[in-house]
Amino acid sequence: MNSMQIRRTGIAVAAAVLLPFSLAACSGASGDTGAAPGATAGDSAGTDASSPAGDAMTMDQPFGPACAGVPKEGAGSFDGMAKDPVATAASNNPALSTLVSAVKQAGLVDTLNNAKDITVFAPTNAAFAKIPKADLDKVLANKELLTKILTYHVVGERLTPKQLENGSFETLQKGMVTTKGSGEAYKVNDTAAVVCGNVKTANADVYIIDTVLMPK
Repeated sequence: MNSMQIRRTGIAVAAAVLLPFSLAACSGASGDTGAAPGATAGDSAGTDASSPAGDAMTMDQPFGPACAGVPKEGAGSFDGMAKDPVATAASNNPALSTLVSAVKQAGLVDTLNNAKDITVFAPTNAAFAKIPKADLDKVLANKELLTKILTYHVVGERLTPKQLENGSFETLQKGMVTTKGSGEAYKVNDTAAVVCGNVKTANADVYIIDTVLMPK
C-alpha cells in the first residue's frame, strides 16, 4: 500500500507540474494563430486603404514645384482661388500678372469668368518673358492674334491629371493641344512643363505652365 500510495503521489505531482506547461503551450499556440490573421488583415487593410487614399490625394490636390510660391492665405491662395471664377482667381496670383494683362487686353475676362467647366493652361510671367519683348509687344497690340493665342490655352472641359497622361484635346481656338506625363510631371505640346497643376477655381481647373503655347 505504501508503494502504491507513493506511486500515486508521484503521478499526481508530475501531472500538477506538467499541466500548467501544457496549458501555456496550447494558449500560446492559439494566441499566435489568432494574432497572425489579425496582424495580416490589419497590414493588408492598411496597405489597401493607404494606396487609394494617396492616389486620390495626388489627384485632388495641387502639385508641382511652383505651387510653393502660391500664397498660403487670402484670395490668391488655393482656397481663395477656388471661390472665384478663373480670370478673377488668376488676377490674385502674382505669378500670372502678365497673363491677366493679356486677357484684359483681348477682352476675354467675361468670356473666361462666365465659361462653365473649362481647363486653362496658364503661362507664368517667366513664360511670357521667354518671348522677345518686340515680338510680345506686337502680339499684345494685335487683338485678333492675341485672342487666338489665349483661347488656344483653354479646353472646354475640366481635365484631371489622369487625363493628361496621354491626351489630345480641342481648344476654344479650335486647335489641338497634346499632353503627356504621369505622377506630378506633365508636358503640354512637348514644350511646356506643368509647374503647378490641378489648381481649382470656381469654374475651371488650372495647370500653370512655364512656356506660352502657340496655335498649330
